[in-house]
Amino acid sequence: MTTPLQLLKVDNPRLLSRFIRLPARLHAKDPNWVTPLELEREEAFSPKKNPLFQTTEVQFWLALRDGRDVGRISAQVERRAAPGNETTGHFGLIAAEDDAEVFAALFATAEAWLRERGMTQALGPFNLSINEETGLLVQGFETPPMLLMGHDLPYVGPRIEALGYRKAKDVHAYFNNMMVPLPETLAGVLKRPLPKKFRLRHLSFKQYRKDIEDLTSIFNEAWCDNWHFSPLTPADTDHLAKAMRPILDEKLVWFVDVDGEPVAFGVTLPNINEALHGLDGKLLPFGWAKLLWRLKVKGVKSCRVPLMGVRRKYATGFSNALLPFLIINAMREQALLKGFETVELSWILEDNLPMRRICEQMGAVAYKTYRLYGKALA
Repeated sequence: MTTPLQLLKVDNPRLLSRFIRLPARLHAKDPNWVTPLELEREEAFSPKKNPLFQTTEVQFWLALRDGRDVGRISAQVERRAAPGNETTGHFGLIAAEDDAEVFAALFATAEAWLRERGMTQALGPFNLSINEETGLLVQGFETPPMLLMGHDLPYVGPRIEALGYRKAKDVHAYFNNMMVPLPETLAGVLKRPLPKKFRLRHLSFKQYRKDIEDLTSIFNEAWCDNWHFSPLTPADTDHLAKAMRPILDEKLVWFVDVDGEPVAFGVTLPNINEALHGLDGKLLPFGWAKLLWRLKVKGVKSCRVPLMGVRRKYATGFSNALLPFLIINAMREQALLKGFETVELSWILEDNLPMRRICEQMGAVAYKTYRLYGKALA
């Protein structure tokens, strides 16, 4: 006889630890799974440490059967939602055994919580926002995820669709083998002298705070009209500055100034997932030593570009069209000098055709697809 499912609100550290650990058990036989550091996940899900909780109401649940954790989900309501999205709630962090009853119970619980808060639509997964991990992996299961990218089991998408959810938007991850030279026509253009008004420079730790503030300002202006955009706040900026510093390399973050104004930026981060493989999310007792050795001695060969942006007023015009290429090429050249061989550019909205063309002109190919699902809440 099957024991009834039990849904628990995650409201203490013990349950949160179980919530964090569940995906590792579900992916135990998946050779491409990389368990994130538990410490990092605890901070990401902590109202005291993640400023997202200042502007977003969040609830986590665990599903149990026979004393065993069999599923998890989150629900979020953004208090700073863009006009038109005020009654769209989010779900995220979905992971469960391949069981229709478990998925149905998880989503019913999250949907009820969203309806109680006046939401008329559920959209996700957002883990926990569009500026963090976005979408459910639906194509590209055969390769490991890069830094801060999701990795899901193939049955999850169909289980969500069976509950009435439909595709709202796809986002793509592009992969580029930097050992392959750039196409000749593009390489020739990039060798030309820069217009005098352009200045290409890398991030400086001496003015780190200002550079991070410039990055945030450009990001908010560049993406403000994008689908379900959520701006970075000053608290987000402060958190971003502190969180990124340990893995930032000055020469892997680039800006373009036009007549002294910062107008474009790009950030490249080492793919520390390479170094996390096999650590099971733990730094103790010897995980920290393995991680340091892999990062500092062995080195990682892949990296990811998670953030790029160009101010709106510089997004058109012949000379301005060079800005994204200048940023990507500067990061690419420095990444090669530092021993990186491959790079992922992600996420990119399926209908962001200009950015997709730029990636493809650089020789990158779309190799992973993440899907956002939506459903009207009756």
